[in-house]
Amino acid sequence: MQFDLKCYLNDRRRLIEDYLTGLFQLEGELEHHRSAMQYSLLAGGKRVRPILCLAAVEALGKDYRPYIPVACALECIHTYSLIHDDLPAMDNDDLRRGKPTNHKVYGEAEAILAGDGLLTLAFELLSDTSRVADVEDRNRLRIINCIAQAAGSDGMVGGQSLDIAAEGKTISMEELQTIHRKKTGALITASVQTGALLGGSDERHFSRLTVYGSALGLAFQIKDDLLNVEGTTEELGKAAGSDAERMKATYPALLGLEAAREKLQNAVATAIDAVMDFGPNAEPLRSIAHYILTRTR
Repeated sequence: MQFDLKCYLNDRRRLIEDYLTGLFQLEGELEHHRSAMQYSLLAGGKRVRPILCLAAVEALGKDYRPYIPVACALECIHTYSLIHDDLPAMDNDDLRRGKPTNHKVYGEAEAILAGDGLLTLAFELLSDTSRVADVEDRNRLRIINCIAQAAGSDGMVGGQSLDIAAEGKTISMEELQTIHRKKTGALITASVQTGALLGGSDERHFSRLTVYGSALGLAFQIKDDLLNVEGTTEELGKAAGSDAERMKATYPALLGLEAAREKLQNAVATAIDAVMDFGPNAEPLRSIAHYILTRTR
């Protein structure tokens, strides 16, 4: 029977969004602040990072359901980064996922605080033993450290800093790859690694899943760059063509469209090859890699 990726993604997305919805009580003196956090967290999206985390657990033959809170922590971090990226001081975007960006609705100060709140909430979820009980303390600390490194100055935050500094400049392919390995790839890789650790992987499987996550992160970024050139605002849910307007360093800008597409295909092939010997439990991971090639938003 052929694997139904659409059904799989819809099912996992629903479970993740149900859990995210239950995180907030919109009442009391912090109602406005929590509303701003919830606004962006529940604004839609592909939920790629939490789904990858759970799929990596499955690939190792373990039940993913006890680890939904950990997966949701990854989505909190991703959403915080989007809120801050959209701010006037950074990308100055008006639309995100087809809706007004957080600062357009709540103002800049509250948008900053909403992002701060989501980042902190993520580590509350990761460290709360009542939410996920069956993780050994040493493994929990390793997971927290892995995610913190991917989200911080050596990962996503550092990548954003380098990306801003590179606007309007001519940079090398090596510099571009460093930016996107940190800005986009680090948290995607950490999502897969987190699932591997939760699934009890040995070192060989952990290494193969790390290769998968790194290649998938590269593929995801190249596809994002291509969609910004080839997609429409309606399809993307955010402004198309914005990378060129801001003179941002991208794979199409540096390589051209055809060479960027070829690099995308090679990255997807690397990801699929990395988990080829995992058996049928890893079919979601392989199918997600294929999906990167054809997604339109």
